Formats: sequence, C-alpha cells, structure tokens
Amino acid sequence: MRTLTEIQRDMLDYLPQYYRDSLVASGILNAEAIEIAQLNADIYDVLDQFYIDRATWGLARWERIFGVTPEAGATYEQRREVLRGKMRGVGKISVSLIENVAEAYANGDVDVTVDSAAYTLTITFVGVFGVPAQLDALKANLRDIIPAHMAIDYVFRFYTYGELTGSGVTYADLSGYTYDDIYNRRL
Repeated sequence: MRTLTEIQRDMLDYLPQYYRDSLVASGILNAEAIEIAQLNADIYDVLDQFYIDRATWGLARWERIFGVTPEAGATYEQRREVLRGKMRGVGKISVSLIENVAEAYANGDVDVTVDSAAYTLTITFVGVFGVPAQLDALKANLRDIIPAHMAIDYVFRFYTYGELTGSGVTYADLSGYTYDDIYNRRL
C-alpha cells in the first residue's frame, strides 16, 4: 500500500513545474492526497475480508457461509480457528483430513490413530502442552466430520513434576505462576 508521502509526490510529478511553488496548488494536492490515501486503505481493508486469516469485520459473513455461531466474547483469532477448521473439514474422510482440521485448532501437531475393530479414533496433541483453548469448537467440528459410529478419544500432553524438577527450575522461580500455568507449560 502506498503511503501518503508517495501519493503526494506522485501527484506533484504529474503537474507542470510552475505549480510546485503555488500554495493553492499544494493545498489542493495535500487535501486530495489524504482522500486518496484513505480510499487506498479502505480498498485494502475490503480485500482483507476475502481471506479468513486477515478478515476482521468480514468474519460475520464467513461464519454465515459456514453456519457457525461465534461464542460471545471470542477474539478474532479464536473465530478464525473455527472457520479454518470448518474450511479444512471438507472432502473425503481420512486420517490426514482429521489431522488437518485438528491442527487448525491446536496450533500444533496432532497424531490421529484409528482402531477400526473398537470403532475408536484417538487424537493425540503432540505439538502443544495442555488443553487447546478451542477444544469445544474442535469437538463439534470433528463430530460433524467423523461418522457417528466412531468414538473419539482426546489425549493431551502436560508438564509433569518429573520434568519440572529435572529442568533445574526452583520453587522461587515459580512464585509468579499458577498451577494451571505450570501444568500447561506456560512458563
């Protein structure tokens, strides 16, 4: 996107030389350059709404398209996670499709294993510690994708006491953290 200074310079380059010293001409150019810069910014803002990763006020339209009702108070990024999961959940059901959808919510790697004999699908979150923030939305999205006869088990990784004591961290170092912070490895 062009800056206001670039727009002013380009507009001035189109004028004859004798207008460069005119206060009236420079005042008109400055006023028009401000309007053109604002128009330019508005155009880029509209274009951003066509992409889930950059959309803000256009997320409501994306949610309407995918039939999603956002949670009250959800941030833009949380709403985008749900939409990315919905978008990735289209196609033939496979382990890679399920991994792709789950990774959209987990912000990390997941492993999916299928036990056909027990009609069970196990999703293990290996890239992050703790429970993903959008777990309920992930569960709802996977329930829409995965056949109803399959049970889904979720396995999470947590920071254990053995890992904590082995890392050399002292109790004094942990004074500003909650149990949840330590357990989910938000140190």
